[in-house]
Amino acid sequence: MPKPKEIIALTTPHVAGDEDIGEIRSIVGFHIRLAHGMVYRHFSETFAHLDLTQKQVSVLWLVDDHPDIAQTDLAQRMRMDRATTMAIVNRLEARDFLKRGKSRSDGRKQTLNLTEAGRKALATAKNAICQHERWLKSRFTGEEVDKLIELLTRIHQ
Repeated sequence: MPKPKEIIALTTPHVAGDEDIGEIRSIVGFHIRLAHGMVYRHFSETFAHLDLTQKQVSVLWLVDDHPDIAQTDLAQRMRMDRATTMAIVNRLEARDFLKRGKSRSDGRKQTLNLTEAGRKALATAKNAICQHERWLKSRFTGEEVDKLIELLTRIHQ
């Protein structure tokens, strides 16, 4: 009996026969890569008018949720190294979206807070995220979304 063919999510224009992916169809990492590519592409299209990256939006959102967060704590929550975090914070500060301050409890730490421009950019970004999430979640039931989040969390924890 022939193996069933699996149709993959399109990431490039369809070419007749490209849906036959053979044995690779059972490689979880392959499907995660394809899914990531499609989600990233849609996210990028949704955010093109904002001139913000996923990481920049995440930084704005975390700073908004945690006023006076230390830059080192932000790096830990984002699971990024200090140099990458500093580069993102520098870019957002240059755009007047973030402001640095001194920690009241530890003078060695810098705190981060949103500026008014940062709050406006985040509000616009949240609207775009809602649009992106509607697109993504429309492929699943509510229960499936919860399960997908649970399963993906197992990978990145």
